[in-house]
Formats: sequence, C-alpha cells, structure tokens
Amino acid sequence: MGGNTKGSLQALLAFAIFSTHDVIVKLLGGTFNSVQIIFFSVLLGFPLLTIVLMRDATQGTLRPVHPWWMALRTCAAVLTGISAFYAFSNLPMAQVYAIIFAAPLLITLLAIPILGETVHLRRGIAILVGLVGVFVVLQPSAETFTLGHLAALSAAVSSALASVIVRKVGGEERGVVLLLYPMMANCLVMGALLPVVYRPMTIVELGLIGTIALFGLLASRLIIAAYRNGEAAIVAPMQYSQILWATLYGSVFFDEGVARNTVIGATIIIASGLYIVLRESRGGQSENKPVLRTRLRFEVPTTPRLARLYDKRQSRK
Repeated sequence: MGGNTKGSLQALLAFAIFSTHDVIVKLLGGTFNSVQIIFFSVLLGFPLLTIVLMRDATQGTLRPVHPWWMALRTCAAVLTGISAFYAFSNLPMAQVYAIIFAAPLLITLLAIPILGETVHLRRGIAILVGLVGVFVVLQPSAETFTLGHLAALSAAVSSALASVIVRKVGGEERGVVLLLYPMMANCLVMGALLPVVYRPMTIVELGLIGTIALFGLLASRLIIAAYRNGEAAIVAPMQYSQILWATLYGSVFFDEGVARNTVIGATIIIASGLYIVLRESRGGQSENKPVLRTRLRFEVPTTPRLARLYDKRQSRK
C-alpha cells in the first residue's frame, strides 16, 4: 500500500472517529450544559494525555517562551471548546461542519498579519468565495439564524486563530506547554462555572464523556500518522468526509435533514478550501503554508494538538 493511500485511509478513519466523538457531544448536549461536558471531558482526558506527554523528552520548563501568544492561544482554545460544544448541541451536525469548514479560509486570512504571509489575487478570491458560502449556510437575514449559528462561526474563527498561533510559536514552545495550558484553563474556567449549571450524571453518562476524551486522543494520533505517511495535500482534504458522516449520523440518531442552503454553502466552502490547499501544495505559492502545516480539525479540549510533539521528535532524528 502506497504512502498516500495509507495516509488517506488513516485520515478517513480519524475523521470518522471525530464525527462519532461529535455525536456523543450532541447526545449529551441534549441533557447537560456544554460547560459541564467540557469540564469532565478535560478532567478525564488528563490521564490519557499524561501517557502521551511522558514520551516528550524535550528539555525545558513549563514556562512559555512567548507568554502573550500562549495566553491568546489559550483563550482561543477555551472559546473554541465552548462554542463548538454549544453548536453541536443546538444545530444539525451537517450545518455545524459546513460553518466550521471555513476554518482553512480563516487560517489563510489570519496568516497575513500573524505570519506575514502574502495572499495573492487567486487565493484572495478563493477566501471571498468561501466566505460567501458561509453566508449561504448562515442566512444571516433569515429568522432561523440563532445563537447556535453564532457559536459555530465563533468556533471556526477561534480555532483558526489558535492554529495560526501554533504555526508562529510552535517551533520554539515545548509540546507539553502547548497542550497543557489550554487544558488547564478549560478546567479552571469550566470548573468555576460548573456549580451554576451542574446536573447529576450517571455512570453511563460519565462513561460517554470518557469516550469523548478517548476518541479525541485516538483520532488525533491517527491524524499525526496520516501526515507522516502521506502528502499533506492528499491528507488535508479528507476532513471534508465529515460532512458525509454528519449527514448519516444526523439522519439516524437525530432525525435531521440537510437543508438546501447547507448543501449549497458547504459545496462552496469545500471547493474554496480545496483550492487553497492545492495552491499551497505547489512550490513557491506560500512561504509558510499555514493550512497544510496545520492539522485541520478544529481544536477543542478533547482533541488536543499532538502534532507538535511528533514534529519535535522528527526534528531530533
């Protein structure tokens, strides 16, 4: 089996697991507040993450090299988590994915001021076209626009910001710092809010939250393996397979249909994202390649970016 084929299959499996992860989030979101789900998923994720971090032999302390960038990334990660969990709890899955698929467009846009990236005319047009697709999905003038739509859009923006910051400082920051600060912040913030929204949970429900943490870690590891085995330009588009899982899961578990505006908007967004990925994969088109060098799963507390640990190990070989 060729490297690209293996990488593609690993990525497809990873995004299938991510989609199942989001189904559980949506199921629990019908009963529990997003704050409570995030708090316990992060808490239960710490033991799993500790096993991974034990393999990080990078020398250094837990003090960030770039404290202000780390503070901004941490705030963005916290906002992504609460926004994404709320969106999945209140909107059809396909609609949430369609909006969050705008993240690669936003990464390209944010790379201009943060990474000093130059966006030429063709990529600029692709970004504008993709944002039109977002408006098609959102229908901001329609009465159906809700706080859930705003939350999904917030998740896309904050996730893109966190990703670009990782591209900027990730080469100098320890992987353990990049992982632990957002998780600790989520524990503290959600823990402080927990007494306001807490509802008792059964063992089964706690088990489902543990499954969220496990699936997030497992899928993240598969994404790393996929990028190791295949070309980024081949692996990155596999994220769009989530729209198929969202359609299937939404129909089977939540009796959700897919609105015409979601189909049209998602098609526009995906086409724009694919164009940007293909442009970045061509030599000389992008100095930093902000999309291709970012793992294209929006970052929530249960899907930490493990890529920096892998990248640092590779650089030491």
